Parts: sequence; structure tokens; C-alpha cells
Amino acid sequence: MSSAIRKTRSFSLDPEVLSEVERTKGNASASERVNHLLKYALEMESKADLFEEAARFFAAVPDEREERRAFQRAAVRSWARA
Repeated sequence: MSSAIRKTRSFSLDPEVLSEVERTKGNASASERVNHLLKYALEMESKADLFEEAARFFAAVPDEREERRAFQRAAVRSWARA
């Protein structure tokens, strides 16, 4: 784990969640296991948000060939500016 300074906070966990953390923690502490799981969940949530954003973006792509090409050219130009 990282050597960053940690803050102590208190959260309530369902007994089933706590039992699963204890069962799966291996040699790590329960706190380290919970931190790992939370970081993973936050990363997965971020990826899901990006996937949804991409799906909304590409859902707006016109079906007609000429419009689609214009859309693609505009997208390439906007990426070139980034």
C-alpha cells in the first residue's frame, strides 16, 4: 500500500460485508482490504461513467453516410485541438 498519511474515519458496515472483508483479506489488515476494495470500486464507477458518456456520444452519430463523414471529420478536428 502507499505510504501516504491516512485519516481515521468511522463507517458502519453490514455484518455480511465485514464478514466477507475478513474472509478475503489474506495477510493484509481489514483496513487495507477495505481501502483496496473502495479504490477498485471507485475506478470501476469512473470507467462505467466514461462508457456511458461514450455510448451517449456515439448514439448521436447520424445514420446517413454523408452526415456520418462530416461528424467524423468534426470529431477528428476537435481531437486535434485537445
